[in-house]
Parts: sequence; structure tokens; C-alpha cells
Amino acid sequence: MNYILFFPDELRAETLSCYGNQVIHTPHFDRLTEEGVLFEQCHVQNPVCTPSRCSLFSGQYVHVNGHRSLWNLLQPHEHNLLRYMKDAGYEVRVYGKNDLLSPQAAAKSTDIFESRASRTAFPPSLSETGYDFLFAETPGAVTEHSDYQNLKAGLDFIRSRKPDDKPFFLFLPLLLPHCPYTAPAPYYSMYRDTDVSLRPQGADKPGFHQLIRDYRNLESSDPRAVQTIYMGMTSYTDMLLGELMDCIKACGIEDDTMLIASADHGDYAGDYGLVEKWPNGCEDVLTHVPLIVKAPGAKAGHRVREQVELFDIMATVLDNAGIPPKHTYFAKSFLPQLAGVPGDPERAVFCEGGYDSFEPHCSEGTRLAEFGSSSVFRLYYPKALQQLEHPESVCRTVMIRTLTHKLIRRSSGECELYDLSADPKELQNLYHIPEYSDVRHKLEQRLLDWYLLTSDAVPFEESCREL
Repeated sequence: MNYILFFPDELRAETLSCYGNQVIHTPHFDRLTEEGVLFEQCHVQNPVCTPSRCSLFSGQYVHVNGHRSLWNLLQPHEHNLLRYMKDAGYEVRVYGKNDLLSPQAAAKSTDIFESRASRTAFPPSLSETGYDFLFAETPGAVTEHSDYQNLKAGLDFIRSRKPDDKPFFLFLPLLLPHCPYTAPAPYYSMYRDTDVSLRPQGADKPGFHQLIRDYRNLESSDPRAVQTIYMGMTSYTDMLLGELMDCIKACGIEDDTMLIASADHGDYAGDYGLVEKWPNGCEDVLTHVPLIVKAPGAKAGHRVREQVELFDIMATVLDNAGIPPKHTYFAKSFLPQLAGVPGDPERAVFCEGGYDSFEPHCSEGTRLAEFGSSSVFRLYYPKALQQLEHPESVCRTVMIRTLTHKLIRRSSGECELYDLSADPKELQNLYHIPEYSDVRHKLEQRLLDWYLLTSDAVPFEESCREL
């Protein structure tokens, strides 16, 4: 069987029509849902690109091997899904951005790893506030965008396959709908006049919310414009998925290919008056991502209500391919759910992120000068400056989420507790409310047990030692 992982960057689940959005147009995600299995509650293990992907491809939580920063990519000694597939005889190709593998690990884990640069530069910013997250329309045709170019490379590879070629694993880590907020026509202005409902700024939210607004001067920005452009970027991504699905069908490999569509994390997209993401933010808009799988024998149109974690993709692919693991991982296969079996209603999911003052090498703030001297200055300089001047705003954080409640513990600053049944938009922090003390204590106990069980992973390989 072949495997294709379609993986937009920063795509949150709730923006898709198949996850209940009533105003966006994403017909190809809807089509994949009708033909495959949709997981209603898939949550990431970290709200930032690199840590989330390291967790996904290793099947381990980010604390196991210190993958809590942008700078620590998977190393050649670490087992990962791509290398498992290559070692098992699959042709492994990656077309898109790399927030995953060190150069040495990429050489051992892939046959081809390429990123096709955009034929057009980023358009000018519309902002004069110092944080240019809102850009003008991307010039050029939709086919000139880097995402289309990387997708096209993947489609050309699929079309080049011969019947006797070995099976393949194709990973398509695309850019959109990642910040800055811009897209080519007609997607940029597709939802300009759409009435969108945003989560409001709230006094019950942690202090880093206001710091983000202050450092990026977001109070003078229009959060509605952010979300409508984000929706246009999402529809552009949907178009790319449609091209991929059409290619799979035209090449006659539908009955021998597992297609997985997901993402590494979400985006505030104007909610709470915020943009982008934050390293220790654990709101559902950041942790809840789509997961839709079409595979031979899967129950078409099935929806899994119970929670799963993003890195379960790794365990599922190995399980389906019959590849035995050579390292300890904590991901769980969802193959039974693809066949229509319900998930575990008692399962909790976990997300962790941030870094404390004793580990400045993890912070984006330590590279302030680098940001200031590069083309991303106006995008990321305020974020890096905030982390440097207010390290408490990006402290170590961990989340446990059940179907009914969410607890977020921080090493400094505000902790959070939400009743998701009564408050799904996470607006009322119940952490210090006496009536919820029993719920909080039970979730804290589950967190302790989770850390006890996942605190490390002993290598399978025997080490040499001298007596």
C-alpha cells in the first residue's frame, strides 16, 4: 500500500466546513470526509511547527527527547516514521517546507526532500504598526505559489509511477494557511464580506494574551480581516487537496493508497484579538486540527467522536504496514476506528510547550539579532522581543484535555480550567472556583500519572560496556 500525508501548516479544524463551519467553502475536505473517516477531536502535542512534527513522526511526547523548541530538529539517531518506511523498502519523498529533520536525518530518512520556492515574493504589508502579519493579495496565478509548486512535484511523482515500482510514502508539508495572512486571487478576497463570529478578548485569559496584543500593536488591527483572509487561505489549501485527490483517482491507485489529511497545529486567526500561535498557548483553536483518512477497507463517511492525538498517525501507518517498532513510542494506532469501531471515550489528550528562563537556548528571543537582520524582521521580531523581555509569558506549560474538561498548568503565570461542555470557546477560567476543585484535582492526578509513564524511553538497542 502507498501512503500520502497531505499536511498544511497551521490549519485548525473548526475553519473547515466538514467540522461545522457554516460559511466557508471547502468542498474537497467535505469530499474526503464522505469517502473516508473523520476524527472529530484530534489534538496536537505542541502548538508550534517543529515540536509538533517531531512528536508526530517519532510517536513520542516532546518532553521525552527535548523537542520543545523551533531549533531542535529530529536527529539521525532518533527513530522516525519516514526512516521506518524507507528502511522497510518504501520510496520516501517529501515536497515542501522542512520543520522536521536535520540534514543528516533527512539523508537517512528520505529518498527525495525538496522545497520548491515561490515564483513570487511576499506582497507588501498592509500594516504600519510594526508587526506585519496582514499582507496584500499575493501577486501571480494560483499555480505560481510555492504550495502549488510543491504539490505539482508530488503529483508528477505519482504520475511517473510504473506498475512494478515499489510502494511509496509521500509527505506534502505545505505552507498555507501559515502566517502572514495572504493568498492569491480569488482566494484572498473570497470571504471579505462574510460575517464571522470571533472569540472575544477576555479578562479570564492568561496575561500573555495582552502582551501579544501590546507587542504587536494588535489593538489597532481588524481581527475580522485576519479571519476572513485566513479562511481564503484555507480554501486555497482545499483546492490543492482536490487536485491531489483527482490525481490519485486518475492514476488508478485509490484502492492501494492511504490518504491522510491533517496539520501540525492551528491559528488564533483573530480569535481573542490574536494572530498566529504561541509556544505555550493551548486553546482549541491551536491544538484542535483536522484528521481525515481515506484508506482501502475504511468505513466511508464514518465519524469518530472520541479523542485521538496527532502522533497516532505514526502508530497507525506502522501498524497498517506491518512494520515492527524499534523504539518506545506512546502513540496509539487508530486502525480499528478506520473500520468503524468507536474510540476510547475515557482517553485524555495532552499538549505541552514553552520554555523557562533556565533554558534560554530554546527561546526565539535568543535569536533577536538574527530576526532583526533578516527578511522576517517585521514578522517575528516583536514575538522574539516579548519572549526575551517577558520569559514568564512563554513558560513551560502542559495541557490535559478530556471530552468534557481542559486543564492547563503553567510553571509561572495563570493556570486554566475550562468546562468544555458549558464553555466550548474557553472564555471562563474555573481554575480557582471552589466548585471545580474536585475536577481540577482529578485532572492534576492524571497529569502526574501521565508524566510518570512517559518521562523517558529506554533505547531498544543494547549498548556496549566494559566490565
